[in-house]
Amino acid sequence: MDKETRAKILADLRTRHAARKRAGEDVKAARDRLMRGSDIKPEFEFELMGIFARNELSAAVTIWALAAIFALASMFWAPWAEGCLWLLLVIASKVVLLELCRRFVAQAKIDDDLRPWRRKFFLAELFSGFVWAAFALVGINSPDQVVQSAVFSSHVFIFASLIVLLAVRMTFTSTMMSLLYVGTVPMTLAVSARLIMLHEPFYYALATMAVGVHVYFVFLAKGLQQTTLQMLAFRAQKDILIAELDEERLVSDEARKRAEAGSKAKSRFLATMSHELRTPLNAIMGFSEVMKDEMFGEHTAPIYREYSNDIYESGRHLLQLINEILDLSRIEAGRYELVEERAHLGDIAQDCQRLLMLRATGKGLQVHLAVAPDLPQVWIDVRAMRQICLNLLSNAIKFTPKGGSVAITVVQTADGGQTLIVRDTGPGIPADEIPKVLQAFGQGSLAHETAEGGTGLGLPIVQSLIELHGGTFDLKSELRKGTEVSVTLPPQRVLAKVAPLQPLGAERHRQPPASNRQPRLRVAPNPTTPTSRPPRVA
Repeated sequence: MDKETRAKILADLRTRHAARKRAGEDVKAARDRLMRGSDIKPEFEFELMGIFARNELSAAVTIWALAAIFALASMFWAPWAEGCLWLLLVIASKVVLLELCRRFVAQAKIDDDLRPWRRKFFLAELFSGFVWAAFALVGINSPDQVVQSAVFSSHVFIFASLIVLLAVRMTFTSTMMSLLYVGTVPMTLAVSARLIMLHEPFYYALATMAVGVHVYFVFLAKGLQQTTLQMLAFRAQKDILIAELDEERLVSDEARKRAEAGSKAKSRFLATMSHELRTPLNAIMGFSEVMKDEMFGEHTAPIYREYSNDIYESGRHLLQLINEILDLSRIEAGRYELVEERAHLGDIAQDCQRLLMLRATGKGLQVHLAVAPDLPQVWIDVRAMRQICLNLLSNAIKFTPKGGSVAITVVQTADGGQTLIVRDTGPGIPADEIPKVLQAFGQGSLAHETAEGGTGLGLPIVQSLIELHGGTFDLKSELRKGTEVSVTLPPQRVLAKVAPLQPLGAERHRQPPASNRQPRLRVAPNPTTPTSRPPRVA
């Protein structure tokens, strides 16, 4: 089976799995909708009921004041007893609804069955709707002539009262549309019926307008409900996101604690390994060197000298590996402290060349050193820089075949820094393997075939040490044409030369009297020089 066919089969399986998952979710949603009798999710329905209850509680006094105003206004066309009776009924219905809202806010929980609460709210709002509808009947059969003379004003006021009631109830009950219907439809029907009973075109138009306004407010209430639902959905998504972030934070904290514990365990292990391995290793190397050099007499069998030399070389290799691992661990842990002093980068390169010249000659290699003239001193950790140079030069000698050459160059950069470059004529490194050789214990494939054994820690240590100095590391290599590695110190590490304070012998002239002579110290400013650097001399 080819890759394209396998990919098509996997894509088809994923599509079927997603379809089955969506179907299962749809079935579950339909089952929940049938059980609840609503399309709204249970957690959202609880929030909508809570919004309705809190709105009612916050506006209790406002509704009572509005009802009182309606009752007082009705006395212009109806007996005061009817207005007072209607006001008492409004207060009673409102008390029932407010008490139900208080109980819901205090007792209801999101996991409770909301159907009993929905039923109670429905009945309380239905009772309130019929009470408000009774306002359209106040004074309808009054024989009083004063009221009959104000019949036009009374009907207009009742129509305006309907508009106000619709606006108020739409604001409060938009989260529960069923309550809006039972709380406003009775009054709209009562007002429309009263207007139609007058049998005049103007009142017919008012009745029609009353129905149209009611329908308009219903659409507005649905829009408000959708907006509220979207708000609740966004808030739920935000809560989920916050919970996920908290969970990820806890996981990251736990991972950080484990990493810190692992780092401490590694540090303890390395310290123990440093002591436990170096102590017997020094004895092994010392005694093997004594036997190799035959300090107490020649061996009866020459093969013993070779064995002793192998033991010594193996011990030296192991000691070098231990030192490199410890150095890299200290650098990664941030515990490598630079002991800085002034030094000449060319002198360090020359010392390293002299140390490795015997090894290079043994392989038949030529090592060339080129140092630019009049290079100023640099402010560096001499031990770290010597290790950088030794690692680069050792790698070049190690990977260069017999008859090749290695070149060491120390020059000044265009911005005032200094660069140490090591070039060789070795096998080179493929471009795709350069990131690998810069990792700890990483080595190129061609190097395994053509070079001596190594640990793969030289270049990572060089890169880390030069970064501690604030410098840069660059590796360029071309397959079978050699490798060029350069480390560059920034201009801030270069100690600039300071001109003499005055020409030699000028102090013999212009000497002030001894009584007026005051000591003065003149220091040439140089903003590129680190503040921790000691005073420079010419």
